[in-house]
Amino acid sequence: MKIQFLGTGAAEGIPAMFCNCAFCKEAKRKGLFRSRTQILLDGELSLDFPPDAYFHMLRSGADFSALKYVLITHAHQDHFFAGDFILHGYKFAREMKEQELTILGNAETLEVFSESTRRELRPEIGKHLHHAVLSPFEEARFGDWRVYPLKAKHSSRDPLLFLLERGGKRVLHLHDTGPLPEEDYVYLAKLGGAPVDLVTLDCTFLYDRADENARHMGIYEDMEVLARLSGIGLVDGHTQKVISHFSHNGSPTAEKLRRAEEEYGVIAAYDGMELEI
Repeated sequence: MKIQFLGTGAAEGIPAMFCNCAFCKEAKRKGLFRSRTQILLDGELSLDFPPDAYFHMLRSGADFSALKYVLITHAHQDHFFAGDFILHGYKFAREMKEQELTILGNAETLEVFSESTRRELRPEIGKHLHHAVLSPFEEARFGDWRVYPLKAKHSSRDPLLFLLERGGKRVLHLHDTGPLPEEDYVYLAKLGGAPVDLVTLDCTFLYDRADENARHMGIYEDMEVLARLSGIGLVDGHTQKVISHFSHNGSPTAEKLRRAEEEYGVIAAYDGMELEI
């Protein structure tokens, strides 16, 4: 399975649009940019669809005409910029590899889609856009994918995390979220199966500690999550552990990220990073 980290920044991106902090000024000076988070799996499934998706297509060369599925964690605009889907067909997009596109997420995701597209979505485009509502702990199957939604601890309505399976490969996608709800561990332990090949971790705070009510995590919370997952057999030595979704507030300098990699055995994602599992 090919994994492309098209964007690895938090909602505000790096440098943040309206920010004048020392870190953002240095990021501008050095050209150290992080766009909003998006991950592409095997060229056909997008985990979230941010405002920067068009830029991701330009920078990476990804063929979004080949997208079959868009899997949305939650309805915040940095993860679901629904207005772009009014361009999925008609004269806006020709000779598409896949005309049918399914958007999967919670009920709020579908509400946001309707709100964002009701003025401009042409019927001849809308008939090719399909929707499915996902609920925590209820398996979903589409194409040759299996998805097991989990509960996230975040500030939107009914946010989700995902365990994805395809072709014998397993990916556990854990952002946006604070420390995982206990019910997730119970469900994953009951579900069982082989250790995952890849786990992506919310590392918004990097070396800043998250409080107990936090809606994101840093490296310390990530290590606690990994320890729990290891304890139920879902993470082992072969699992690739990727930290991502970095915020300017955590000042993710190259030095800090190298330190995290060396101290904790993780991979610090960067825009454009690709992995094979």
